[in-house]
Order: sequence, then structure tokens, then C-alpha cells
Amino acid sequence: MGKGMASKAGKWLLADAERKLRDWLVPFVPRGVETYHLTLTTLVWCLGILLFSWLALTSSIQWLWGVSAMILLQYLTDLLDGEVGRQRNTGLIKWGFYMDHFLDYLFLCSILGGYAILLPAEFYLEIVLVFALLTAFMVNSFLSFGATREFHIAYLRIGPTEVRLIFILINTLLIIFGRTHLAFALPYVLILSAVGLAVVVYRTQRRMWALDMEQKALQTTQGLTSKTKRTNVQRTKGGT
Repeated sequence: MGKGMASKAGKWLLADAERKLRDWLVPFVPRGVETYHLTLTTLVWCLGILLFSWLALTSSIQWLWGVSAMILLQYLTDLLDGEVGRQRNTGLIKWGFYMDHFLDYLFLCSILGGYAILLPAEFYLEIVLVFALLTAFMVNSFLSFGATREFHIAYLRIGPTEVRLIFILINTLLIIFGRTHLAFALPYVLILSAVGLAVVVYRTQRRMWALDMEQKALQTTQGLTSKTKRTNVQRTKGGT
């Protein structure tokens, strides 16, 4: 929903399979379900994640299956909202662009908030650092979009779909091996996220630099062309 505002850039591992799944699922969306309904359901999935995380702490770790179910449902509604709007000509482009990405941010907050519920307080700093690094990828996307009008949703072949699968995998491992392993894995998640962000920022700034240099070269060429034309005109007038 709202994807028409920007040209998407980046190719993630499951992009082709995801496109086929989306095209197959769209006809099954009831006519009474509008694109904005699908977008706003992310709020429901966020609340579900926090609820099931709390139940996983207070009742049984098996409730994390509920968290994974919320992630899956959010993936499906996020996958379909834009395409439903395009095919039925009911999309809200500016509202959709704004709400879709703001709700993506809230969705990430709910997932990491759920892990904060599960872990003891001494791990809150690590969770905050993971949150800061993951949101930095989002900040990079919006800054890059402001400069190029291309919205990057995948980096290093990793996109939103793969990130959701990683969270589902983490939940599955937590159910099998317990919460202790999540605390053990946090430093490695921090390191991988930091390295990935450094690579992405380096590549992005190089691209911006190259675009600036191309613009400067074009301006110089145009300036020389204009100067040559003026000189020729002056010579023509002088000759007459």
C-alpha cells in the first residue's frame, strides 16, 4: 500500500517466490476488505506479539508459537495491502506510504519489546542496542530515498521477508532450547548487525558521492557548452 510513491530498489533472496505467492493470494481477499484494512491490521499483530510474549514468560514458552503466528499474519497482510490497492484501484498512495512504514517501525518495536519481556533486566541494554542498529537500516532507507527517490527495502540480499523468518527461527529455537540461548546470542546479533550496517552505509555514501560527481560533471559540461555558444554568437556578430 502506498508503494507507488517510490521506486523500490534492492533484491532479496525470496523476492521471486514472494511475488508468485502474492499474485496467487490476492484473488482470495474478500471484496469488502480494503487495502487500508490490511495495513491497519499490523496494530492487532503488534498487540498480539506483546500478549503472547507475556504469556510465554508467565505461563509457558510454547506461547511463542503465537508470536510467530502474529509475525506470519503481519507478513501476509503487508504483502497483500499494496497489491490489493493497485488491482482494485483503491489504494491511498501518500497515506499508505506513511502508515505502512510507520507501522513497520511499530512492528519491530513490538518484537523487540516482546524479547525484552522474556529476558531479565540486565539484558535491556543489549536489546536497546539491537533496536538502534535495526532502526538505523530504516533511517538509511529514508535518507537514501530523500536523495535518490529510490526506496531500498533490502540490503545484502536480506529484506523484510528474510528478517521475519529470522525472528520466527529465533522463536523456534527459544521454544526448543529455552530463554538462556537468546541471552547468549545477543552479542552475536549485535556484531552481525553492526557489520552489516557499516557495509550498507559505506555503499550508500559511495553511491551518493558518485551521483554528486556525475551532477558536477554534467553542470561543468553544460557550462562549457553555454560558454562556447556565447563565444560563437559574439564572433558571428563581430564578423558582421
